[in-house]
Amino acid sequence: MIATLQPIETQKTEQTRVNQVDWENLGFGKIFSDHMCIMEFNNGSWHKPRIVPYGPISMSPAISALHYGQALFEGLKAYKNESNEVFIFRPEKNAARLNSSARRLCMPEMPEELFVECVKQLVDLDKEWIPMGEGESLYIRPHMFATDEYVGVKPSESYLFVVFTCPVGKYYTGEIKVKIEKNFTRAAKGGTGHAKAAGNYAASLWPTKLAQEQGYNQILWTDGQSHEYFEESGTMNVIFRSGNTIFTPLVSDSILDGVTRDSVLAIAKDWGYNVEERKVSVKEVLQLLENNELSEAFGAGTAATIAPIRVIHFEGKDYSLRPYDQWEFAPKVSNYLDGLKRGLEKDIHGWNNRVS
Repeated sequence: MIATLQPIETQKTEQTRVNQVDWENLGFGKIFSDHMCIMEFNNGSWHKPRIVPYGPISMSPAISALHYGQALFEGLKAYKNESNEVFIFRPEKNAARLNSSARRLCMPEMPEELFVECVKQLVDLDKEWIPMGEGESLYIRPHMFATDEYVGVKPSESYLFVVFTCPVGKYYTGEIKVKIEKNFTRAAKGGTGHAKAAGNYAASLWPTKLAQEQGYNQILWTDGQSHEYFEESGTMNVIFRSGNTIFTPLVSDSILDGVTRDSVLAIAKDWGYNVEERKVSVKEVLQLLENNELSEAFGAGTAATIAPIRVIHFEGKDYSLRPYDQWEFAPKVSNYLDGLKRGLEKDIHGWNNRVS
C-alpha cells in the first residue's frame, strides 16, 4: 500500500538565511536553502509529508542504511526567468527513476505525483534562493534511506525520504581531461549500476582520486567484463559526435538512464542528427581520434549539464580534441537547454514543470 497525494504541512523558518549568501561565489553543493521536505515510510505506506526548516536529522547508529547501504538519491534543478516564473526540469523523469532504483534496492516506491508535489512545494517556498546568473540554478536533492534499528541483513521496513535544495554555480568551468579506466569497475552486469544507489558513488571515489593525481578530472568507465566498451564518464553519461552522427552507450543494467542524456538525444533527433544508442568500443573511439574524425566528446548530467572533454588519455597517451569554441553540437545544445529550462525556448516536449 502506498499513500495517495495529500496536503503538505509547512513549518517556516523564523529567520531566512538568504541574505547571508555570497551570490558571487556559490560553488556547488555547499550552501543550503532554508527548508527541507521530509516523509516517513512505515507499516506499508508513506506518512505525513511536511516541510520544515533545514537542519540535522537525529538517527540511531544502528539504522540499516549505515550498515547495508539501502540508500538512494536523485538530482534535478529549478530555474527562474526574468519575470520570476519558476520552472523545474523534468521532475516526472526523476520520480520514475527513483522508483526504478527503489525496486532494485528493495526499497518502497513512491507515487510519482507525490514526489513531484513534494519537490514543487519546497521549491515554491524557497524560490528566493534560485540564482539567475549564467550557469546557475537551484539544485534539488531528493534522497531516501533505510531507518530500521536492526543489525541484520534484510530489507528495512521503515525509511526516511528527504528533499533539500542548494543554490549552485557551474559544476565544471571549462573543458575537462579524462582517463579511460581499464582496471577498476564502476558497475557490473546484474549489479546496481542503473540505479542511483549511494554505494555506486562510494566505489568510484578511489579510482577517480588516482586519476586526478595524474592530472585528469574524471574517468571514462568501461564495462566490468571485458573493459572494451565505454559505459559512463565519471558521474555522467558520455556522448560522442562524429560528422552528423551522435552516438552513446546503450542504457543497460550497468548504465544510468540519465535525464540530461535523454534530453540531449531527443534534441539531436529534432535537429536532424543521426542518433545511435549502441555499444561504443574503446577501439572505435581511439581510431576516430587517430584519424581526427571524433568531432566532440562530452559528459551529460544534471550537475554539469554538458561537460566538454578536451583530452582523452589511454595507456600513456593523451588524445586531444579541438577546442570547445570550434564545436558544433554541444555548445548549441547547452545554450538551448539553458534557455529551455528558463522558459525562454518553446517547450515542444513538455519538459518544464511550472511552479505556481
